Amino acid sequence: NALLREPERLDNITDWALAQYQRAYGEQVTKDDIFQYVYGLLHSPEYRERYEADLKKQLPRIPLVPGRDRFEAFVAAGQELMRLHIGYEDVEPYVLTENTALSVPQDPYERFAVQKMKYGGKAGAWDKTRIKYNAWIDIEGIPEEAQRYMLGSRSALDWVLERYQVKTDKASGIVNDPNDWSREHGEPRYIIDLIGRIVTVSLETMRIVDDLPELDL
Repeated sequence: NALLREPERLDNITDWALAQYQRAYGEQVTKDDIFQYVYGLLHSPEYRERYEADLKKQLPRIPLVPGRDRFEAFVAAGQELMRLHIGYEDVEPYVLTENTALSVPQDPYERFAVQKMKYGGKAGAWDKTRIKYNAWIDIEGIPEEAQRYMLGSRSALDWVLERYQVKTDKASGIVNDPNDWSREHGEPRYIIDLIGRIVTVSLETMRIVDDLPELDL
C-alpha cells in the first residue's frame, strides 16, 4: 500500500544544477548549499531591485555571484534565515512593555484573548511602536526597525495583526477564532508572545539582510 511506504525525499535541485555550482565554486558544494544560497540571494535588496521587472512576470533568475567566498556568504545567510523563518515559534520573544488595566480578567485565556488588534494612533498616522492588544492590554516598545521586514506589501507584524482576529465568514457564518488554538494547546499567552517572536524574527532578519554582500555581477 502506497500510504504505508516510507516517505521518499525528492531534491528540488537537479544534478545538472549541482554540476554547474560545483564547477563554479568547488566540489564541496551540496544541493543543500544551493538551496540556502538561493534563499539568501532572494532576500538581497540589491537582487530584488536589479531583477524587479523580471520578478513580476516570470520565475526568478538566479545568477552565480563571483567568487567562492561571496557564494558561501549567501549560503550562510540563507541557512540562518531559514532557521529563523521555519523555527519562528521557537525564538525568544522580544521583550515588550505590557500595560495592563486594573480591571483585567483573572482567567488567563480571557485576559490574553484578542478580538481585533490595531496599532496605536489612528488611521493615516498609526504609531507602529504600540499595539492595542485588547480592552485590557496595550503593548509598547516595538522597535521601528521591525517594520522593515516585509512580506510582500506589508510587514510581518502587519500580517499578524491582520490574521489574528475574530472573523465571521459572511457566506457560511463560520467563526474563525484564533483564541481557540490557545485554549486547545494550553497556551493562553500564545498570541501576545507570538508578537514578541515576530519582532525578534524581523530584527534578526534585517540584521542578516543588511550584512549580505554585494552581488558584484
